[in-house]
Amino acid sequence: MRVAHSLRVLRGEAWRNLVDQIDCVPDGHPEQVAFSLTMVRLSGCLTCHTDCYRAMRGCTHCASQAVKRFRGSDEDLLSLFQESVAQVDLFLESCERALQFPASNERDEAHG
Repeated sequence: MRVAHSLRVLRGEAWRNLVDQIDCVPDGHPEQVAFSLTMVRLSGCLTCHTDCYRAMRGCTHCASQAVKRFRGSDEDLLSLFQESVAQVDLFLESCERALQFPASNERDEAHG
């Protein structure tokens, strides 16, 4: 994760520990996905587009600004991250279940 390391120094020790933790897990790890989800929500990435000022400044700058401007504590940021971890875990579990038990219409088509 190229942006995460640049965010490390922007907050207190709890935040630095989280970024260090994220830097140590392999690429694509659910915790990295959850960290990305947290940053997407914090930075408002879903409303960004190529013509907007945020996009012109770049994702690293935008993420840095979002972390700096976050009004809550580091513990609040960690809570947001933990919520994202739970959501990523639920999503992955639902994907596993879907792969194990195909939808009934797929089974009907296979036997029909």
